[in-house]
Amino acid sequence: MVSPARRRRAAEQLEEGFGVSQRRACRVVGQPRATQRYQPRPKDDEPVLVRKMHELVRDHPRYGYRRIWALLRAEGFPVNRKRIWRLWKQEGFKVPQKQRKRRRLGHSDHGIARRRPQRKDDVWAWDFIHDRDEQGRPLKWLALVDEYTRECLALEVERSIKAIDVLDVLSQVLLIRGVPGHIRGDNGPEFIARAIRDYLRTAGIGTLYVAPGSPWENGYAESFFSRLRDELLNAESFADLREAKVLGAGWQSEYNHRRPHSALGYQTPAAFAATCRTGRALGGSAPEPPASKPLRKAPETGFRKAGRTGQTLITAGT
Repeated sequence: MVSPARRRRAAEQLEEGFGVSQRRACRVVGQPRATQRYQPRPKDDEPVLVRKMHELVRDHPRYGYRRIWALLRAEGFPVNRKRIWRLWKQEGFKVPQKQRKRRRLGHSDHGIARRRPQRKDDVWAWDFIHDRDEQGRPLKWLALVDEYTRECLALEVERSIKAIDVLDVLSQVLLIRGVPGHIRGDNGPEFIARAIRDYLRTAGIGTLYVAPGSPWENGYAESFFSRLRDELLNAESFADLREAKVLGAGWQSEYNHRRPHSALGYQTPAAFAATCRTGRALGGSAPEPPASKPLRKAPETGFRKAGRTGQTLITAGT
């Protein structure tokens, strides 16, 4: 059965396409002329009704028009089901066949959903990623990023990195960059060690430890590592640790100074950071690493110390 609305459109097409009169077009499609000429007049309460329908659809995306009609009747709207169906089609509502599961913010107050960076040097994030060289020997990468400006402040690679090595990298970055407000990280043993916590407390740096098993709460670091994996680790085959250090330093400089970042309006992180003001004074006082646990000495070749200094000094804006 063809609805009056479809017969109305068919009669209009006959009039336009063949140049016949409305009387003859209505006779062909079986449409009464009174129905063809009828112009619906929306009621005064229709804008309010449509607005309420939008609210209910947002709150109940899996409800069809019948349930929405029942909710409207329960709230005192004297409407029938056919009117709600007409407005439902008019507004383009439909129940999607596939739905995405809603991800809650989680219980942690330290995740990026609840504690977002507000300015440059407000929140830094650090984490590890693992790789191997051509001989199958392990490569452990440590990255430190500014969540607001997306700068890679440090990119260190070693066979093994422990808490005292993390402290060594952090102390060098603080001498160049200054003291941040907070550092976000997971509960890895390298980040929750007593030496790290004591050092951060003395420097006046807050800690934002994300919930265990919740990498999305450290989303800025995870996003950075996905770029690092895609553009460097999966693209390069490292012959040894020395080559990994050199290529890592080059990629860090490229990332900070030449790679456009979509979240920054396609500016480079260094260019965006140059336009930002920090809430902490650069060159803020950072304590010396704890004397009770001296830093591990560099190899006799002096490469490790030189490589680390070279990589850490290639920070955005320096």
